[in-house]
Amino acid sequence: MTNPETKKEAVEANHRVNFNLYDPIQFLALGFGSGLSPKAPGTFGTLIAIPLFYFMAELSVNVYAFIVFLMAVSGVYICGKAAKDMGVHDHPAIVWDEIVGYLITMFMIPWTWHSVLLGFVLFRIFDIFKPWPISYLDKNCHGGFGIMIDDIAAGFASFLCMHLIYSV
Repeated sequence: MTNPETKKEAVEANHRVNFNLYDPIQFLALGFGSGLSPKAPGTFGTLIAIPLFYFMAELSVNVYAFIVFLMAVSGVYICGKAAKDMGVHDHPAIVWDEIVGYLITMFMIPWTWHSVLLGFVLFRIFDIFKPWPISYLDKNCHGGFGIMIDDIAAGFASFLCMHLIYSV
């Protein structure tokens, strides 16, 4: 969803979609329900990632990376299936991609209130403004892969910023 008309249509479609939180795929795609926020669902989806990061922060690097990799790969199916079921590509309520993007942002970053806040702000900036190549991926990739890849790229851009900041 890159042009304003498509976003407007998706927001209007939000009122027509029958969400089913009892469906495990939609429950995950909707970020455990956080994506149903009427305002800023992507921001609320990212907020849901913070407690996940809290529980994952003490894991070994390999285990953390493996979990995030599994979340990203399964996210292609989860987001694609949910979008198909909803009848709207990259519906704003689908926020599994934001969760994965934030967890990528925070990879190998220690849990502190300022790292959590900085990672949140950086990820939201990259996700909302979509500088190149994120915008290219957003416009040219489709399906579940297209839903996931721009947030994965935003997560990696934020990850690089976080590591530049924390390595100084």
